[in-house]
Amino acid sequence: MTGVKNLRWPILSVLSLAVCAVVLEPRPAGAQGAGAAANRPRPADLTVPDEARIPAQTPLPVAAADNGDSDVSPDSPGGDPSADPEQPDGSDAQGARDGQRPAVQDGDLSYPAEPAQPRDGVVEAGEPEPPQDGADTVAVDMRPQDEIDLFESPPAGFDPLLFQIEDLEPILDRRPDRLFKFEPYDPVGIKLGSFIYFPEAEIEGAAFGNVFSSPRPERDVALGLKTQSRLVSNWSSHALELRSTGNWSFYDEFPSENEKGYLLEARGRLDVLRSTNVQGLVSHERTQESRSAIDASSAGDKPNVDTDKASLALTHKFNRLELQLRASLTDQDIGPAKDGFGGITTNDERDVRTSEETARATYELKPTLAVFAETAVNQRQFDTAPLSDGIKRDSDGQRYRFGLDFGDAGRILRGEISLGYGIQNPQSPDLAAVDGFLFDSNATWRVTELTALRLSGRTDISDTTTAGSGGVLTHQVGLEARHAFRRYFIGTAGVSYSTNQFGGVDIDENEWRVNLDAEYFVNREIILYAKYLHTAFASSEPDADWKSDEFRMGLRVRR
Repeated sequence: MTGVKNLRWPILSVLSLAVCAVVLEPRPAGAQGAGAAANRPRPADLTVPDEARIPAQTPLPVAAADNGDSDVSPDSPGGDPSADPEQPDGSDAQGARDGQRPAVQDGDLSYPAEPAQPRDGVVEAGEPEPPQDGADTVAVDMRPQDEIDLFESPPAGFDPLLFQIEDLEPILDRRPDRLFKFEPYDPVGIKLGSFIYFPEAEIEGAAFGNVFSSPRPERDVALGLKTQSRLVSNWSSHALELRSTGNWSFYDEFPSENEKGYLLEARGRLDVLRSTNVQGLVSHERTQESRSAIDASSAGDKPNVDTDKASLALTHKFNRLELQLRASLTDQDIGPAKDGFGGITTNDERDVRTSEETARATYELKPTLAVFAETAVNQRQFDTAPLSDGIKRDSDGQRYRFGLDFGDAGRILRGEISLGYGIQNPQSPDLAAVDGFLFDSNATWRVTELTALRLSGRTDISDTTTAGSGGVLTHQVGLEARHAFRRYFIGTAGVSYSTNQFGGVDIDENEWRVNLDAEYFVNREIILYAKYLHTAFASSEPDADWKSDEFRMGLRVRR
């Protein structure tokens, strides 16, 4: 019964977003940047062969004279039903196929033909036709089609941040977050040849009510600095992005909590064909382990966590069907650190190499709604066995997911949501397999121009050195709302809930988080912000519950 209760929120979330997609029926939106255009062919590309298309820039010529001997009428096959029978434009090309024109002869008018002048009593193209006699003008939409499209299918527009390489792992796509975090100003960047450089920096002051995430809280204040740089190509095909981040914090009373982290990342997209591309990513990241992480200690120094990752994705479209193959290799190394008694903890038993292979099939119902199925396998290898029980934690796993994909360029819905099943099988017979239902979501619903909702969710089977346990089934689900109270003042409120269920042992943990954020945009380049986070952690183990509060205020500068 516990598993069923934990699934109530994910199932209700899936049903809610599915109902929203059917009721709202967002229309197709324009692609974002060259990457979206390369990965998502236009609807015409799915139905009309290239050899059958007529170039829009090739108008039919005007005949030499109006002699009334035309063999092509507006009502005949291949004729133009909107053409005036008295105008011979394109009507004398006997035997010509669509898109062909007769040879120009002496006496012919200039080519291309000049636009015909309007005549009295003729309704111009693009203007709404008058209603029929006796028609109810209230029951009939009298607006021209371009006005209807403006409200019912507004174009997504061009995203200046140039998120063109996002398909390596769709659940981590940044474009749903982009729709959620709407802002009065868009970054413009600095143009460097065919690249655009986006710099950003933050400085903040923070106050913590429970620095060590411990049942015995300790207070402290800190100064934080953050930087981010992105260099993105602005090409008509292919794409390249280089990104780096830096994070430093300096605590007043507990220097053991100081942070010195960074990320170096390069990702690229090679457009092999119009419907085929290859994407790749390599990165190196250094962080300090969070006090609330699984197996983390609440005493002593925080160890460095170095993560190296390389991934590759091949995507091909067959009309409405898209197939994707992905592979990734991740090496995580947790460095040594001083423990609470002055000794050194090596953490060698927590160093792990993970390889994962994934196959995904997506069928597009319309540009803003698709269904997909995904299967993945992984292999985890550890350096040594933990001292807790002497059993090495090597394992093999499988993941199966199916869900809805709302696309990455819509102005109403973006992202995806899925349900599935996962299992991790330890290679040692002394450890039991860990399995459970999966819920993953990265979806944004733009309710109005002033309000957006985001549903996040992740499920995975994490590793642990706890004696007798082969892994931890972790669930996280969160809901955030963002609203513009004024054009330059935007607030965000969110709540999230996560659980940790240890396999093989009777340990269950849960955590509630509530966050409140406010941003004031002084101008295009300067933003003031304030953040509050409350965390309440509970465990089935005795004397392990704790609570914490964090306050942050800072200044963000970007170009």
